[in-house]
Formats: sequence, structure tokens, C-alpha cells
Amino acid sequence: MSTHNISREVERLVNGMEVSDGAGVRLLRVLTHDLQRRLDPFLMLDEFRSDNPDDYIAGFPDHPHRGFETVTYMLDGRMRHRDSTGQEGLLGPGGVQWMTAGRGLIHSELPEQEDGLMHGFQLWVNLPAKNKMIDPWYRDIPAAEIPELDSAQGSRLRLIAGSVDKQPAAIQRPDTEPLYLDVHLAAGQDEFLAIPAGHNAFIYVYQGELEAGSHGQPVKQRQMAILANDAAAGGIRITSAAPARFLLVAGKPLNEPIAQWGPFVMNTRAELEAAADDFRNGRF
Repeated sequence: MSTHNISREVERLVNGMEVSDGAGVRLLRVLTHDLQRRLDPFLMLDEFRSDNPDDYIAGFPDHPHRGFETVTYMLDGRMRHRDSTGQEGLLGPGGVQWMTAGRGLIHSELPEQEDGLMHGFQLWVNLPAKNKMIDPWYRDIPAAEIPELDSAQGSRLRLIAGSVDKQPAAIQRPDTEPLYLDVHLAAGQDEFLAIPAGHNAFIYVYQGELEAGSHGQPVKQRQMAILANDAAAGGIRITSAAPARFLLVAGKPLNEPIAQWGPFVMNTRAELEAAADDFRNGRF
């Protein structure tokens, strides 16, 4: 990991919005609807974090999706997945589920614990128009199958999607070519993390605080920093005086129209109406 490249700078800081979703699960919605064009191909990022079962125990009962991918990353807790294709899986601490809804499925995500800390993230990644009606697919990746890399500077990187220094991550996806890293910084670190040219990118600090970019923009806990698209920049410089943890997410923009109605993300209103009709008439 070269520390001599030109760094992207922080374009904007975003504070998440507290929302309630599913059957009353309390969430921090970090990437909101108004940022979808700027952060194309990413549509949403939620963080769920609570040790109060009342905030999460009801989970996310049966609900539909069409036209995009959901990426659930658990730090703490256990979540049971079931869907209309007959698939079922248990997502545990440190694990990831990458689900491609494609033409449509109905699924549920229900906590498999009655107390304790539930902490994780769900990221929505758009699909290109050519793939929005593909067959649904998903993969559960236990924590032990997510590659980890220790940098020369002493940080630990969990490689969820993409690659770092030619080390492939757990998932590779075409078209959007996402990079998704969980970075654990030790105290007093100075890291340079490569980001593919042309990718829209952001970081989200979920523990501690850090400074980003060559200007040292402070980013506090539970803040997202949108990174500028500088053609000359090879990545992002991160420094921290104390230990910190953050997500680095980047993807190749699709540059296609985005039409969304709740759990359906298509390219036109007519496609949304068709999705709603298919769902109402049991064609998922």
C-alpha cells in the first residue's frame, strides 16, 4: 500500500437520519434517497446498532425486492434469512450475505437472539438495466471466509468485495465492480487505501474518529464522508490518533435512470408499475 499517491479529499460530511423500518427496527439511515445520483451505484446504507431488544427483536418480516442487490454485514448478533425461493441461512458475527434480488423475491430477516448487542449494516447496490430481471441469487459468507489483510502500517482490512493489492475479496461483482472494506485502524496510523479511478466512494466511521484526505478533514463516529472524484487521485489517505474502525465503499457508476418505489428499483415508472403488479399477483 503506497503512501505516496495523491489522495482524494472529503467533498461532504453526512450525518445519518434515525428511522424505523421493518416491524419497528430502529436504524440510522446514512445513505439516503437524495444521495443516490451522487453515489451511484449505491442506493442506501443503514446501520443498525442496539443492545435493547425492543429496538430490533421484531426484525424484518416478509417483504419484496426487485432490481438491485442487498449486502448485509453483521458485526454482532445473528439474523435468520428465509425467502420465496426456499433458501434459508443464518448470518452470524462477522458474516456477510450478498443477495441479488433480480426479477424479484420475498424474504424475511429475523433476529435469532433475544438479548445482547445487534450491530451491522445493510448496503443496497443497484443493478444495470440489463440485469434487473435476472434470477434471484444469494450467498452467505461466514466470517472465516472473508479474507483479512494486515497493512505495512499496522491496520487490519477485512475484504468483503473487490480487491486490495491484488488480494481478492470474498465477492467480485460485474458492472458496478464494488470495493467494500472494513478497516480497523490502530492508534497513530497513516494509511493510504487505493480506490479505482472513476468509482464513486465514501467512508463511514462506526467506531472512534479519524482524519481523511491530505487536508486532514475530521470525520467523527457515525459520520459518512463522501470522497471527491479527482481523476489524479489514486485513493484516500486516512490518519487516526486513536484506534478507529470504518467502512470504505466504492463502485463504478451505472449512469442510468433510477426509478424507485420502496423495495423496487428500476429504470422507469412503467417498470415500477409492472413490479408492483407482479408482486400483488403472486408472480415473485
